[in-house]
Amino acid sequence: MGLLKFLFITICILWLIKMIGRLLLPVLFQKMMTKAQNQANQRYQQQHPEPDGRIRVDYMPPKDKHPGDDAGDFVEYEEIKTP
Repeated sequence: MGLLKFLFITICILWLIKMIGRLLLPVLFQKMMTKAQNQANQRYQQQHPEPDGRIRVDYMPPKDKHPGDDAGDFVEYEEIKTP
């Protein structure tokens, strides 16, 4: 009789834990997801601050003094007209 009572109480406790888990785990996971999302948003805001409306130029390429130099080799020729 003592063994049956022990098994019955153990099964009841496990069933209660299962029911409580079904009710509480979704709420706990939702809170964890919200917290993680807020932390990710804070990190993103720290890395990418709001623009202040000014234009910044980090690099300006050097101006080319002779724009035709890199066009290739050209050979002068005369056009000969045949009668």
